[in-house]
Amino acid sequence: MRSIWSVSVLLPSALAGVVAPRDWRTMVNVQRNGFYPLDVVDKLEETTMTNVEAYMSKKIAAGKNNGCTLENAGVRREWGDMTVEQRSDFINATLCLMKAPSKAPKDQFPGARTRYDDFMAYHLTNAGPLHDTIGLFPAHKYFLLAYESALRNECGYKGYHPYMNYDRYTKDPKSSALFNGNATSMGGNGLPDPKYTGLRTGTGTIKPAGGGGCVTEGPFKDYMANIGPGAPVMNNVPKNPLPSGGGYNPRCMRRDISVEAALGATADRSYNLITKSKDINTFYNTLLTPPRNASDPYNFGIHTSGHYISGGDPGGDPMVSPGDPIFYFHHAMLDRLWWIWQMQDPEKRVNAQVTLGGRDGATRKLDLKWLIADVIPVIEAHDGLGGAGGVFCHVYV
Repeated sequence: MRSIWSVSVLLPSALAGVVAPRDWRTMVNVQRNGFYPLDVVDKLEETTMTNVEAYMSKKIAAGKNNGCTLENAGVRREWGDMTVEQRSDFINATLCLMKAPSKAPKDQFPGARTRYDDFMAYHLTNAGPLHDTIGLFPAHKYFLLAYESALRNECGYKGYHPYMNYDRYTKDPKSSALFNGNATSMGGNGLPDPKYTGLRTGTGTIKPAGGGGCVTEGPFKDYMANIGPGAPVMNNVPKNPLPSGGGYNPRCMRRDISVEAALGATADRSYNLITKSKDINTFYNTLLTPPRNASDPYNFGIHTSGHYISGGDPGGDPMVSPGDPIFYFHHAMLDRLWWIWQMQDPEKRVNAQVTLGGRDGATRKLDLKWLIADVIPVIEAHDGLGGAGGVFCHVYV
């Protein structure tokens, strides 16, 4: 693997007394793994950063950036672009959450044993507002921030949450730095389960990929999902002792790492999603339910495809999918795509809300209860660079 390089230097002014135009690379630390050439979305993101810099300059001049600048924004990176040390730090913080005591209400979630379980518990009981038209993007943005904050504030993680660039997993995901099962991966594939027959979606079936059983390699081989299931997609998932799904139900993490699913979320699909969606409703519809195409065997939709690159239990269960750490990588990537789309025309798009059936976009609050203290207006979670008084302050590279 070729080396990782970084850019974090400041360019001098060309002439004394003249302020040179600032390149965004002088403000944002960039790391790239030379093994992966930039794809069309990566290149679009790089060109879009000039829009981001201009947008932030206007916000700062107007005093509306809430202390957020490109220099102090958290940087979320692709897993493969992180150093081995950075990956190890992230893994250790995740394992810390999997051991820290739960803060969820015991009367509602007697099965929650750890702080990590708390996030499954919230997702299980708030799947509606997390996934409706108004909430899908901003509510998951806040959910991801709450999880990232727990890693940083409760488990000493110094970085920011990574994302998974789906296109990097379209050839050999099981050998990738994310899924190869070594000590600095996010765990391997599940053991073969001949009873697993794949997942039927609205636009086709994601065939089984040789896994489906328990993950037995990597840092999370001993991890047990304690609550759920809610809507299992795997066979033989033990039933929860409580109808709510909140009872104690420890079971191994299962995965079926799928090239087919990844092929439903290639860079060209993401690029088309961003560049051809002229409004937020089109972006939302295309992400979730792309137009039917009988000649495209992988037309599952980017949202579905991303979830089922690893699938399994609890990751493939839409109610308790945060039980697999890959959930957060997937939603970080979705947030990245939304952010790049917004930044094509930030003045018009940052506050654009989906209007397909939603009625309370102007008044809805995001209350993550035992996950994070602040209750915020949903519109504040649209702005990743200064929203909610500067709580949101991050970029993707």
